[in-house]
Order: sequence, then C-alpha cells, then structure tokens
Amino acid sequence: MTVMSMDAELIPAKAVFAPGEPVTVELRGVTGEGTLTLSRRGDPVRTMPVGAGEHDLGALDAGGWGVRWEGDGAVLRTAVDVRSDADRRMRYGFTASYAPDRPVQPLLDTARRLHLTHVQAYDWAYRHADLLGGGPRYRDPLGGEIAWETVRAIVDGLRGIGTATLGYAAVYGVGPDEWPVWQEGGLVQADGTPVSLGDFLRIVDPAWAPWLEHVAAELRAATERLGFEGFHLDQYGWPRIARRADGTVVDVAASFVTLIGELRSRLPEAQLVFNNVNDFPTTRTAGLPQDAVYIEPWAPNTGLGDLARLADRARRDGGGKPVVLAAYQHCYETAPVAGADLALRYSQAALLSRGATQLIAGEGDRILTDPYYVRNRAAAPSTWRILREHADLAVEWDALLLDPRIADATDSLPGDHDELGVALDGIALRRDAEPGTVWCRVTSVGTRYAVHLIDLVDQTDVAWDQPKAAPVGARRGELRIRRVLDARLRVRLIRPGADPVELDVRESGTHATVALAWDAAPWTILLVEPDA
Repeated sequence: MTVMSMDAELIPAKAVFAPGEPVTVELRGVTGEGTLTLSRRGDPVRTMPVGAGEHDLGALDAGGWGVRWEGDGAVLRTAVDVRSDADRRMRYGFTASYAPDRPVQPLLDTARRLHLTHVQAYDWAYRHADLLGGGPRYRDPLGGEIAWETVRAIVDGLRGIGTATLGYAAVYGVGPDEWPVWQEGGLVQADGTPVSLGDFLRIVDPAWAPWLEHVAAELRAATERLGFEGFHLDQYGWPRIARRADGTVVDVAASFVTLIGELRSRLPEAQLVFNNVNDFPTTRTAGLPQDAVYIEPWAPNTGLGDLARLADRARRDGGGKPVVLAAYQHCYETAPVAGADLALRYSQAALLSRGATQLIAGEGDRILTDPYYVRNRAAAPSTWRILREHADLAVEWDALLLDPRIADATDSLPGDHDELGVALDGIALRRDAEPGTVWCRVTSVGTRYAVHLIDLVDQTDVAWDQPKAAPVGARRGELRIRRVLDARLRVRLIRPGADPVELDVRESGTHATVALAWDAAPWTILLVEPDA
C-alpha cells in the first residue's frame, strides 16, 4: 500500500540539465512503490517501479520531458529540461534576502520545482552607485542585512542545479551620499533641480562616459567577487527626455541603447537583461545584444490582451530571444486567494500561449505582489500548485509554447481559408480577449497546429490583475481541419496539471472533424498534428 504525506512531491535534481548529463528525479514523502513514467510531449517513453528516493533516468535528448509517478491512485508530476546554452530559455525567479544565517536550500528547491533558468538577486548591493563598498557585511540603503558569503552560497548553489544568477543593478540611480561625485552627469528638471526618485535616488544620464566607465567596472568587480553569471539592468521608466546638468538634451532611450551596447562589449561573457518599464523603450532595445526581452507592465497595460500584445511584439522585435513579463499579481493583497489564483491562471495562460513567461515566484515559497521584491508574499498551497502546473507544462511542451520558431496562424480561424476551424456551441470565439467569449489563438510549427482556447465566458472583465470567476459548465463544439494527402491526424487536449486526452478523429474526404466536449477551464489547448 502506498502512503503519501502532505508534502509528497516529485522534483528534478536540477532545474536545467546539460545534454549528455544523467537526469535524476527525487520522490519525496511517500512510502511504498509506484510506477514512474517518463514522457516526451505526452507520449510514454519508459516506465519503472520506484519508491521514495532519487532515481536516475540516464542521459536524455535535448528538450522537455514529462515525469509522472502513480501509486494506489495517487499521482505526482514534474518535468525535466535538458538544454544547452545555445538553445536558451528564460524562466525567471527572484531572491531578495542575504542575511548571514539565511538557508539557501529552500530557494534551490523552488528553482528545481519551477525549472528556473535564471534567478534575479534583487537589492544585494551596498549602494546603487557603489556596489561593493560596504565590505563583506553591511546594510543596504533600506536597512537590509547583506553578507557576501550568503550571496556567494546562493550563486554557487543555483549554478550547481543549472540556474544562472543575475545581480540586480540600477543603470542610472545614485544615492544622496554619492551624488556629489556624479552630479555633473545628472539629469535635471526645467527648474534645475535633479530628477529624483523621491528623496532616495537621483538620476544620471546612463550614457554619460564617466558613468558608463564606472558602471562597467563595478559590474566586472561584482562578477569577480561574487560570481554572478550576469546582471539585471533596471530603470524606472522615466524621464524620457531630460536635460543634463551641463545643458545637453538627453534622449534617455538612446542613452539606454548606448549603455547596453557598451556593457555588452565590456562584459562579453555576462548575461544581460534590461528592464523595459511599461514597454519603454522595447522597440529600441529588444534587438540589442542582450539575453532576453524583459518588460514590467503597468497601467494602461491592464488587460490580458495587453499582456499578449506586449509579448507578441517583444518576440517579433527580439528576433527569437526569450520574452519575460514581470506581471506582479497585486490582487493577492486585496482579494480572496481563490479569485487571485484564477487571475494567476489567466495571466499564465495569456503569456505562455504567446511564448512568454512570467516573473512571479522565488525564495522558498514566495510570490511578487509589489515591485519592491523585499515585500514578497508567502504563496498558499493552491497558488504553488498553479505555479508548478504551468512550469511543468512550459517545460514538457516547450516545443508547443516557447520555441522561437512558433508562428501565429490565427487567421486560419473558421471560414477564413477553410484550413482549420473551431466552433463552440452557443459561444463566440474571438481573436482578442473579450468578456463572455472564448479567446482563441492558433499557432503552428511545421505541420503541427496548437489551438489555444482561453475561456472568458464567465468573466465580467479581462483585467489580468483582478480576481476572476471560476469557469463553469460544459463546453461543446467541433474542430474541423483540412487533411494533407492521406495522412491520418492526431488531436489531443492539453491542460496544465493533467494528462493529455486523446480525441477521436473522424476523417472523410478532404477534411477531418473532432467532436469537442469538456468541462470549462481557464485554458485548453488542442494539439493537431500528423499521426506518426
């Protein structure tokens, strides 16, 4: 007989495995034996009887794999990612605590559970313009206790499980104590007073030559001293146009372009990620030599459709770079967990269906509801389950969701070209997110189609940071697709946290049809492909 504890789980030994490296998973919190199944894009490849402990799956081909354990009807799931640096993804988390006695293992377990490729080390520095000046132990400007040995333990521990650590660095912020050194390159308002973030920081031109030299030297020293694999380059979204203290008018977006280019040339081995605050200035930075396109959305980008639009444009302008949106779910602070959890499900669906990921989780069990990452919030078990389900989906079905070769094929919706059509009984399908409808997107890679159906039928709004209602009832309809030659078609229904469901395909003449019937859920994917 199999017995599971409340904290039973299946977890990979590493967040990311290198090609050729033995892949190991750990089964925790169970007694007795069950069946472990390794799958590739939903198809079982290997099964083995296992109990609690570590289990070697051997070296696996590059890409995402699903892992499922079942014992006496109880099911645990995870995924494993096998990936080289040349085929990069970005599943981003955070850490924001560096006290001398801080345990590191909970963060490492989070990175393993969510398959995090990168973790942002937020506010680790002594001062914004003097990163290492405090010595091995100090308090940051807001009083946080920092120990270099803890920072190094985090960096080394994450590296050991295949996760890169990016140190936070503000690219133009200077504290009051350092201001006299940099005020010549400072940005000033029309009345001559410094452009400031309250009384906390003053802003310099990020492309001012002395500042650029200083920033590059500080980042290089931080890499040598603490081991960061790269840096998260932060800004505040303003000013857009300003005057420097010497009278020079500054196009701040152009200065960011200069800064990113200079840091890339001076730190050729570092991974660099620049924060496009509320999409400023993504169109000018996305194609630059950095490692992802990262956007922090704010009003007026408040709708699920706004997340999709930002992700679509970032994918296009980034030329295949990973896309990450730091969409903080503030609604966890003001709404019941159940409604906020549904908002998270819809945010995840909107982004993953667009080939983007969400920066939302980190530390041991925390989520972000605020741009000051130190004010993170403990996630409820239900929230953690949602995060894991979507992280597993993103890895196992990477070729369906995050592959940069994925193309939009939504214009093939019903009636347009008679290639692929979906109809739901009594429910309108829309290309845009609208309350009372099902939001539909079709993507393709080669001969494979994915039909993303995000169910907004029971919603009164499409705001991504407002609590949502649970979809209710049954959805019925039909999928119709033109056949290619005489090849048989295979159609599967895919959802986060569930096994794929094989659907019956009826083929006749030039087309194949599938009767659709399922219980309503936030996100349903129909995968249509030739039957191998």
